[in-house]
Amino acid sequence: MFDPITAQQLKFYVYALIDPRTNEPFYIGKGKDNRVYEHVKSAIKSDKASDKLDRIREIRDSGHKVKHIVVRHGLTEDESFKIESSLIDFMNYFSSSLTNEVFGHGTFQFGMKTANEIIGDYNAEPLKKLHHHVIIININKTYERAKGGVSIYAATHESWVISQKRHKQLEYALSEYKGIIVGVYKINEWYPVVTDENKVSKRWGFHGEEAPADIKKIYINKSVKHTKKRGAANPIKYKL
Repeated sequence: MFDPITAQQLKFYVYALIDPRTNEPFYIGKGKDNRVYEHVKSAIKSDKASDKLDRIREIRDSGHKVKHIVVRHGLTEDESFKIESSLIDFMNYFSSSLTNEVFGHGTFQFGMKTANEIIGDYNAEPLKKLHHHVIIININKTYERAKGGVSIYAATHESWVISQKRHKQLEYALSEYKGIIVGVYKINEWYPVVTDENKVSKRWGFHGEEAPADIKKIYINKSVKHTKKRGAANPIKYKL
């Protein structure tokens, strides 16, 4: 544990939890004071299950102790957010060893991307024609409400007010985020969404999968900003 003087000097910091058996990080976090030690304390004192806590318990049960690494300190909170998200994005891009449940802060706008994806973000080619029967779903609210802690597919596949008559016609779902098509999914089947009260709502979701590469190439990273109508609130569109 950090003594009060050390904790004060640290300010905000970014840290990693290391599995001593492999010497690999399995969690990246930010915080101040003794935040870095709270995860082990939580794993010991609670029965809550999560990938992170389960890994900590496995390490302890094997007779080892979690290693705590402070990557950067003396930071402002905003600086710690940016460094934390950069490390999470970098680790997730090259491996799947992290147990973080939430993506890095600002990942979607500023996270790891190829050079072509960056060009698509800032100078995206307009999508001028739909070559298939598609549904364009705006995921601004669903994705941002989860603070990036869900995949694009999870933010897209439910739950929407869609006429059953359209179900058999629709081939692909296009995920639109801030005017850019960021996901293309083949729709396999539709299902009614059940509420917490175990009642069927008027909303629908779909089971799907990544569209084939030739289909994705037509739509992915294309802009639909030119199709926006001022004041339009419906997140669903079927045509440009």
